[in-house]
Amino acid sequence: MLIESTSSALVLRRWHPDDLDALLAAYRDPVLRHWTRVPVTSAAEGRQWLDRVDTDWNDGSRYTFAVIDADDGPPVANVVLKRTALYRPGAEVGYWTAAWARGRGVAPRAVTMLSGWAFDRFPELPHIDLMHQVDNVASCRVALKSGYLLQEVAPARPPFPLEGHRHTLTAP
Repeated sequence: MLIESTSSALVLRRWHPDDLDALLAAYRDPVLRHWTRVPVTSAAEGRQWLDRVDTDWNDGSRYTFAVIDADDGPPVANVVLKRTALYRPGAEVGYWTAAWARGRGVAPRAVTMLSGWAFDRFPELPHIDLMHQVDNVASCRVALKSGYLLQEVAPARPPFPLEGHRHTLTAP
């Protein structure tokens, strides 16, 4: 599975086993670890993460993409579509950007690409949510730059200790 966009200079593709070193390098960043729920601190955890990504693809619960600069190289970010239709209509997008790729607009471009793919692939999808804690200012900027509108301040819920923002992008 490959999603390309000449306007964004990024490629979204499935994660490969040979991406393990890039995954481990990205997770060495304390900022990334602060905002993610699943730690990847060893090669064994990295392989489990990659295996889970494949399992999720196969059962249709999540579609996780490695984000690659169009000129190739290792993944610079991750973007995921989480299907939530089992308990409510819609889906949720999540993402992270490796420390060495921040500040270049990678996250909003990748989220925009994934959102377009999701609405094309799942025409019944009414909307996609992007959730983040209220103190994650960078994620709020990514949501707005990606066209996601702030819908509500959601109450804190485990594992998140603070209130959150729910941004939504409605199907075209």
